Formats: sequence, C-alpha cells, structure tokens
Amino acid sequence: MTASSIPVPPKGVWVPSPTFFTTSSPSPYSPTQPAVDYASQTAHTLFLARSGITGVVLLGSTGEAMHLSRSERSHLIKSVRQGLDEAGFRKFPIMAGVLTNGGVEETVQWLDDYKEAGAEFGLVLVPGYFGAGRGVWGEGHSGQEGVVNWFKEVLWGMKSKEMGIVVYNYPGVSNGVVLEPEGYRALAEDPRVVGCKMSHGNISHHLQVSLDPEINHERFRVFSGFGQQLGPIVLFGAAGVIDGMSAYYPKTVVRLYELAQKDDLRPSERAELNKLQYVVSKAEEFVVKYGLRGIKEATYRVAGFGDLEAARVPVVARMGEKEWEEGRKRYLMDIEEIEKTL
Repeated sequence: MTASSIPVPPKGVWVPSPTFFTTSSPSPYSPTQPAVDYASQTAHTLFLARSGITGVVLLGSTGEAMHLSRSERSHLIKSVRQGLDEAGFRKFPIMAGVLTNGGVEETVQWLDDYKEAGAEFGLVLVPGYFGAGRGVWGEGHSGQEGVVNWFKEVLWGMKSKEMGIVVYNYPGVSNGVVLEPEGYRALAEDPRVVGCKMSHGNISHHLQVSLDPEINHERFRVFSGFGQQLGPIVLFGAAGVIDGMSAYYPKTVVRLYELAQKDDLRPSERAELNKLQYVVSKAEEFVVKYGLRGIKEATYRVAGFGDLEAARVPVVARMGEKEWEEGRKRYLMDIEEIEKTL
C-alpha cells in the first residue's frame, strides 16, 4: 500500500443525499414500511453531478443509514455507481456513511461492503455510545486516546487497504463526543485517513486542523457539515462542505465555494461572495429548524425528487402546507431567486 494508491476526496461541495423511499412497494422485511427507491436515488445523484457538485455522500445521517438493511445499503451504492457510470460520470466520487457508533467488527463490515459496491470513501462516525463526560460509567470513558485507537482498530481490520476514510464528528448524535485537533493530527498520520467532516459549530477546530503544519493537507481534507461555515473555513484552508441544503439548491452553494476559494477577488466578486454567504446562511436556518424532514420536503418541492408520503419510522413523512410556506417565506425566498439565475 502506498499513499498514492489511496484516493483523496476532491475539494468542493459534497451533498449528503437523503435516501429516497417509495410508497409504491413495501420493504423486503415489513409490509408497512416503504421500499428504497433506487431509481430516484440515481436520478437525484445525476442532478447533483450536472449541477457542479463535487461528490455525493450516500447513507450518512441525512441518508438514514441506520434505517436500511445491509443488502439495501449495498444495492443502493451499486445502483448509483452504475447510473453514474452509464451517464458518463465515471469519476464522480461516492462517499458512504458508517453509523454503527462503536462496533469495530460491524464498522469494518460496512466499509468492506461499501468498497465492494463501488464507494471510494467511507464516512465513519466517531464512536460515542459511552459519551464524553461524567456519567454512570465514570469520567473520560470515551477519551481522545480511545477514539483514536478505535479508528486504528477499524483500519487494521478492513479488507481493502485502498479505501479512503473520512472521520465524521457529529456530537449531536454521538453523546457529545468531540474529537480534539490533536486527535485529527494523530489519525492523519495514517495515509488511509484522508479527511474529516465536522458537524458542529466550533469553527476554531476547523481552522486549527486546516492550518496544522504537522498535517499533510494534500492528503487530509477538512470539511464542515454546515454551509453557513463555508466562506470562513475555506478562507483558511478547509476543503469545503458536505452540506444537506445543497441537495436542492446546489448551484448557489457551488458558486459560493468557487468565490470563497479564489485568492484574488475583484470588488464585484467580493460583493457577490458576501451576498451568497448571507443567503446561504439564512437558508441553512431552514435545515436547522426542520432537520431531515425539511431537507426531504425541500428536495421534493424544489428539485422534484422523492415521495413525501414515504418514510421509515421513526421519521415523520412530511411537513404540512402551512408549515412549508412559513419556512419557505422566512428562509428560502432569497436563495430561490439566486438559484434561478445560475
């Protein structure tokens, strides 16, 4: 294994795609739960590729990986990879989410399945079952050293030695566990750990890891999970965002990234950058308020993909008309107008 044989996620805007379900047929294991809509998943990914998006994240938190069976997860990736290849997007990368939250053997299984199915990268959630603070299990039970060693065990167990691993730190679903900058530095020493996604509001951590002189930033890329952080973090070396709102307003976020990563901006471009960051940040409040339900609603209403009646428990299927219109008018009207011009 050499570092050059391991892919590195390209810089830019990635989309953590929602998983599409359909009420037209039941899932293989329950007559009351909808089946995965593989055709819509592929069609939406092609829409993103044609809109300038850098890559897609399937089966992440937005993609409800925990609600799919092992065979469904593999088939989803295979279907999307095949659809991309047939449409001429052979180099469009797939990152796949691993949300096991602590089981080394299960994590390795997911990654091996994903690699075989056609994903180039695994987005691996930081384990957090035992949390970060004091509780019934004592203090410091999921400390920094424990998290780093857990990832090393996963890397050791994987069959594929040429799959890139992206560390996924989302304290909101991981019992508050926050990986410190020193932890990223330690993990970045392994050439298979090719980046991180930080889904939290600590911009200082984004900047420290992006600027750390002991990290090879050509081999380790820093992404935020929030589009409202795009401009500030890209200015200081971050690779971009893995942003849920880009599922339905991709062109605006891509344009924002293009301007943010330019070294020399003309005054007109600076003004455009400021305007775009404002409307993106404002529109991201829709996601903050309505979460996964809002993302799926907007992906259907704005981009035309999905089945609003199809959802797997415990997710609620849809927003009401009044709720949607209130959210749209408050957060999305500015970005709607810009998206139409791009």
